[in-house]
Amino acid sequence: MAVIAQHAPAARVSTPTGRWILLTTVLGSSMALLDSTVVNVALPHIGQALNASLATLQWTVNAYLVTLAGLILLGGSLGDRYGRRKIFVLGVVWFAAASLLCGLAPTAGILVAARALQGVGGALLTPGSLALIQASFHPDDRGRAVGLWSGFGGVGAAVGPFLGGWLVDGPGWRWVFLLNVPVALLCVPIAIRHVPESADGRSHGRFDVLGAGLGALSLALVTYALIEAPGGSVAVPLTAVAGVVAGVAFVHVEKHRSDPMVPLDVFASRQFTAVNLVTLCVYAAFGGFFFLTALQLQVVAGYSALQAGTALLPTTVLMLLFSARSGALADRIGPRIPLTVGPLLCAAAMLLMLRVGKNADYLTDVLPALLVMGAGMVTLVAPLTATVLASVDTARAGLASGINNAAARAAGLIAVAALPLLAGMGPEAYRSADAFDASFRRAMPICAGVLVVGAVLAFTTVRRPPRDCRRPECRTHGCVTAPPLEPGRRAAADAPDGPRPAPADGPRADPADAPGTEHSRGPGTEHFRGPGTEHFRGPGTEHSRGPGTEHFRPPREDTVDRPPDR
Repeated sequence: MAVIAQHAPAARVSTPTGRWILLTTVLGSSMALLDSTVVNVALPHIGQALNASLATLQWTVNAYLVTLAGLILLGGSLGDRYGRRKIFVLGVVWFAAASLLCGLAPTAGILVAARALQGVGGALLTPGSLALIQASFHPDDRGRAVGLWSGFGGVGAAVGPFLGGWLVDGPGWRWVFLLNVPVALLCVPIAIRHVPESADGRSHGRFDVLGAGLGALSLALVTYALIEAPGGSVAVPLTAVAGVVAGVAFVHVEKHRSDPMVPLDVFASRQFTAVNLVTLCVYAAFGGFFFLTALQLQVVAGYSALQAGTALLPTTVLMLLFSARSGALADRIGPRIPLTVGPLLCAAAMLLMLRVGKNADYLTDVLPALLVMGAGMVTLVAPLTATVLASVDTARAGLASGINNAAARAAGLIAVAALPLLAGMGPEAYRSADAFDASFRRAMPICAGVLVVGAVLAFTTVRRPPRDCRRPECRTHGCVTAPPLEPGRRAAADAPDGPRPAPADGPRADPADAPGTEHSRGPGTEHFRGPGTEHFRGPGTEHSRGPGTEHFRPPREDTVDRPPDR
């Protein structure tokens, strides 16, 4: 039986190496965070410069989200297998090259295609930046490093709309994308020179490329059908049906693969399923809100791009200042109340946005709505992440966080596609202040209604997790497009206090993470043995033994592997 040795990471936050690693990961992740918030502010100018319809502006946002949401879980797996630094650097270079193509795009079609390529780069670098931190830092410093990474990333997200507005009004909208090139030119040499390479020796099996492709294809087809529906083309219903078929095929593939990208058995936890349904409601409303509000402030209220970007700052600033305190409060009172009150506050904010019309005053019309919006997001985002982590085994924390993050992005792209259709926006609505204002006033109550549904779901389904469950490490958060990614198995295992023991009826720590564990691997199987524990995994089967406990999940009918005889 082979023993897999792992070299303990030794970087400290206070050392030059630690500071270089933090700088690299913050620069890389900030590229994606900036891009997710900057582009909305530039949309009116992009439309005018490229003579684009509203549908093209929707695709400018959604082409990026389709590939990012569909491939982000696969991107994390690639880093574990082939080297986290290597995949991170590849993601940064890819993202920068696609950004350059966006900035030079002569037509709207090329811009949309380049945005889809940007999403591929984002799927590689976004999970890679966090993976580098958890693999490189000493266990005693990892929590602090993750906190600094998430905090500085939140600052980048907050600066995004302001910076985007300044670039659009100054050098032009193309610099919203071209700005990523010098950032990448700074990030890549630092990563190659100062960041150690790491990989997961336990990573094995085939990559679920088919599952990732089907997931992205389903999102793309459904998005196309929703965006093009106002045109009444015969292709719309056909595309919609094809999108649903691709979605069903995705579920079938994930159910029958031995190493699926999204193991469907994780949804056996009612709490995990419930909190992801809440996530879909909440981030669908957020995606529609920020897409339309950036347009409303410029097209209807008459704000410049810089004024519109600056106007959105309070929401992100509130999240940066109070997200950690909100998480601590949820630890004391449980997540049910925050996950109910938070969406209701955001719904109220969206109804307050109905006051924003022509010549809207910022202090009396815009700011109150955004302050309420920020309060609602502060209330719900940290408890949402904590509940996701607490609802699964400790070994699956990274997977659960990735699924939740992808679900939020998918919800946002569906909202950007569907909301203009539901609100009756025509293809040229953003060129007319009156037409866009009328549609905006129909859209905000729809977003508020979706948030109320999310609040009801949270109140009726979310329960207090065990006291000794996994807690979030990203306590400071400022991104409004998705909940924070969280470290996976390694960070949990190597934390200063070790993995938290789970109750008998709650999440269990993976025996593979226990000190002194022996590990053997064969084709499609893994066998772990540690002090007083034994764990076997095969295609569709799982068998665990510990002091006074035994857990067995039988194989599916289409598998033949059995737990080894003792």
